[in-house]
Parts: sequence; C-alpha cells; structure tokens
Amino acid sequence: MIATELGVSPSTVSRVLNTPGDAALRWGSSDTVARIRAFASEHGYSPNPQASSLRTRRSGLIGVLVPRLQDYVLATIYEGVEEAAYESGLSTFVTNSLDKPDNQRSRTRMMIDRRVDGLIYGDAHLDHHFLDEIYSEGVKFALVSRTAGDYPSATVDDVKGGRLVGGHLYDTGRRDVAVLAGWEFASTARDRTNGIVTAFAEQGVEIPDDRIVYSGFDPAGGRAAVEQLLETGSVPDAIFATNDFAAIGAFGALRDRGIRVPDDVALVGYNDTPIASGGAVPLTTIRSPMHEMGRRAVGLLLEVIGGRTPESVVLEPELIIRSSSTSVSEQAGDPPSVEA
Repeated sequence: MIATELGVSPSTVSRVLNTPGDAALRWGSSDTVARIRAFASEHGYSPNPQASSLRTRRSGLIGVLVPRLQDYVLATIYEGVEEAAYESGLSTFVTNSLDKPDNQRSRTRMMIDRRVDGLIYGDAHLDHHFLDEIYSEGVKFALVSRTAGDYPSATVDDVKGGRLVGGHLYDTGRRDVAVLAGWEFASTARDRTNGIVTAFAEQGVEIPDDRIVYSGFDPAGGRAAVEQLLETGSVPDAIFATNDFAAIGAFGALRDRGIRVPDDVALVGYNDTPIASGGAVPLTTIRSPMHEMGRRAVGLLLEVIGGRTPESVVLEPELIIRSSSTSVSEQAGDPPSVEA
C-alpha cells in the first residue's frame, strides 16, 4: 500500500520503516524517508519484524561473546556494539564466556540456536581452532579487542601501545622493566608485551623473560604477578601492566611492601579506564578507543554477513602521562629492598 501510494519500491519502504533514525538515509533521500514515515504514521502502520525476518531469512539479531561483561573495557566495547547495531536496525544480546573454551563453544551454540545473523567475539584466543571450526560451518562473525588468525577484527594497535610505553619509560631513565603481561592466550597480552620489549631492544636494553609474568587482567592477577616478581628479592624500576585493573593490583602489592610509586618503581597501565585518573597516584596509561572498537566491529560483521571479506580495523592508541611514572627520586643510594 505505502509503496504504491508513494511510488517507491516495497523493499525501500520495508528498509526505511525497520531502520531507526538517520541510519534509514542509506535506503533513500531525506525526502523519501520523511514521506514514508509520515504516511506510515498517518495511516497507523507499524513494521512487522517477524514478517520481515521471514522474507529476508534474517533475525535482525547479533550475538556478542565477552570474557566478563562486568569488566569496564568490555562493557564499554559492548556499548559501542549495541549503539551501532541499533543504528542499523539490529538488536544485540551478550553472554559471558569467562575466557573458557568450553563456555565459548556452548555459548556459541546457544546463540546459533537463537538464529542470530552473526556473532562478535571479544574473547578470541590465539589458538583459534574453534573459530576455524565455526567458520567452516558458515557462521558469520567478526572479532573485537583481540585478534586471531586472519579473521576480521576491530582492535587498537596494541604493539604500538606497548612501544609508546617503552619509549616513555626509557626516556624517563628506567632500564630494569617488568611486564605484567595478562593471559598468554590473548593477542592483547602478546602484542602489548612485544611492543615494549621491542622498544627497549631498539635502545640496546633487554627485558629478560623472568621479568615477564603472565597473569589475569584484573587486580588479583596484578597483585599475584608483582608478588611473584618480588620473590626474587630484586625490585624493577618500572612495571608495565597491560591492563589498568592489573596495575591497581600491582600498586597495592608494592604499597604493602613499602615500595613507592613512582619514586621507587614507575607504574604504567593500559586502556585509560576511570580508575586510572582517580587513584592516590594517578596512573600513566594507554588510552584505547573502546567504544569506537565496538562500533567498528559491527561494521565488519555487516560486511561479512553481506558476503564480503573486509579488512581488519586497527585504531590508534594514545599515551596518557600521569604521576605514576614521571617522578624519579634524586636521592642517592641502593635500590629499595623487598620487605618480608
């Protein structure tokens, strides 16, 4: 009825009425969109999502898997996913995998059973056999925050982020650096660590393997990693935690031993979450565009669903320098000892 009255195609009417806001302008001019919406409103017409999905064989639903939604970084990424999906007339739902492969597998099957159009993974592991499996089954997906193989992903340039940290710490006179790397199966851990190791190597300074500790991306993981480092009795003069929350745990462990940040040990985090600027010693960190990552992941997934092979998106990191790494004590003397 609307198509006939307005002289436009039925598909244009359907797309405009099922796409909210300005996103509908992709289907027609502003005048066409306004005329369709005005006619529909005047005649009390509302779109039927069920009928539309039967015609297109699409559900209009995107599933998102993340390790833990209570994590600020992942929650912010998901906000970007949800926002961009809504602008494209899609709905989303999210589930937690806790970074466990069995959970990832079962949650994926659950989402497929709900007839999602595609999936966005925020919990990809470097060992990507599972992704290979679902790819071979024809499942449409994109990655966000982490990379795995050659699958399309929206990430920040984590190698560059690590290099920025390395350059900053080297320029402030730090030479004995430890890295709280995060989980070994995550590309974020690998790339951020490789970045700082490379930056120091280019200056002729080695970060030895025993100064790189793999642990959780959370306060408990950061604390445990620092306690492991301090068991050697040797205190580094800088610590790079590849996550702000791990940095907070590291700060607590250092404080409990009487080791001062930044006078004894410089401390740097990653992601620039709100806790980074709100602590007793504001944290130097890398700002990553988390919300934009989520938005760009939706764009990649829509291209995959459309049968295209998009190039991955790599966003720029930014070094945010604060008090935790900028003041070195001028007092002479031996390095601080580790208190029992």
